Amino acid sequence: MGGEQMECALMHKNIPVLDMSIDDATAHIAKVRNAHDIRRLPPGIHIFKSGIDRKGLDDWWTGRSIPASRDGINDALQSIGVRSPRMLLDKCYGLSLSDQYWICPKNSGLRWENVNFFQNDFSKDMGEILFGHEPADSDHVSLMSPDNTSDGWLRKKWIIADGKRFLMKGGSGVYQQEPFNEVIACAVMRRLNISHVKYTLMFDGGKPYSLCENFVTPGTELIPAWRVLQTRKQPNNRGTRDHFIDCCDTLGAPGVKDALGRMLTVDYIIANEDRHWNNFGLVRNADTLKWLGFAPVYDSGTSLWYNTPHVGMDDGCKPFRKSHVEQIKLVEDLSWFDLRAFDGLDNEIMEILRSSDRVDENRRNRIASVVMERCERFGL
Repeated sequence: MGGEQMECALMHKNIPVLDMSIDDATAHIAKVRNAHDIRRLPPGIHIFKSGIDRKGLDDWWTGRSIPASRDGINDALQSIGVRSPRMLLDKCYGLSLSDQYWICPKNSGLRWENVNFFQNDFSKDMGEILFGHEPADSDHVSLMSPDNTSDGWLRKKWIIADGKRFLMKGGSGVYQQEPFNEVIACAVMRRLNISHVKYTLMFDGGKPYSLCENFVTPGTELIPAWRVLQTRKQPNNRGTRDHFIDCCDTLGAPGVKDALGRMLTVDYIIANEDRHWNNFGLVRNADTLKWLGFAPVYDSGTSLWYNTPHVGMDDGCKPFRKSHVEQIKLVEDLSWFDLRAFDGLDNEIMEILRSSDRVDENRRNRIASVVMERCERFGL
């Protein structure tokens, strides 16, 4: 890496973690030096004899950016003259609404309380651009936005309403079904008393979107399961699920095995195809670094045969097995499961889907029927 570099500190709130250089041409971390507080390194970043793992830190940094698979991202980048999503990170100091990490340019004098997105307003411009719209003032576009650090492939943007932060997320394909699926997943989890993020439906320009309030606060942070998994080396004789639980136990996160089993049960019921390592995780206290436990279940839209007319087929799953039939066997305790909780769920599902102009009556009925069949298998 050559050329100009930005000198900055990786910060955790107002605490310097380390000093580093970011290459202006590539937006990669070029150098890491002067560790100040290794306890506050992003989870899963290792320290070798030669020093902090620069490549691992760079992978973490790159992972904060919008994925290249995001719907409409290429058009959005072209419209603002940016070559890659990674190059948006320093436009917002790497700040997100998921954790308290950010970068502070050398000698800038910036402080977390003046720039974080939990307590300060942010620009709507990037959200509008990602949705294919012109920003309000196209001559003065501000990229100071948490949309630069949002994960996932569906169109989404953060908005502020009544002082609260909400994530607005769209659907895909013929059925545009993901927003409705989020609400249905909530109905399942509400009936089973499973901790979850509440989603509601909204329509904008005739298109459906899901809306959920951010569950992360200025005093907490979400650590994705992928980062947790990197905190320990996985033994050859240990399965991935058990290794993840081992990592959580070592960190001191309570109740993970039970909460994980409940999440996998819900994923079975709704045939979730994409419970990948970055859409579940742990919550920790951002000040004390105490691990608080399993995050409330969120991001369940890629389910209920959202992109296929073949309702009822098991099209695979993640993260521990390739089929739900095999993955559900990992749930060792189902004593909490109450089949009676699903009385009337089929009618609730059909009512939620009735507000979609792309899901006809036959599809609604079929989805509701298959979900009930999957619930009943637990009662056998």
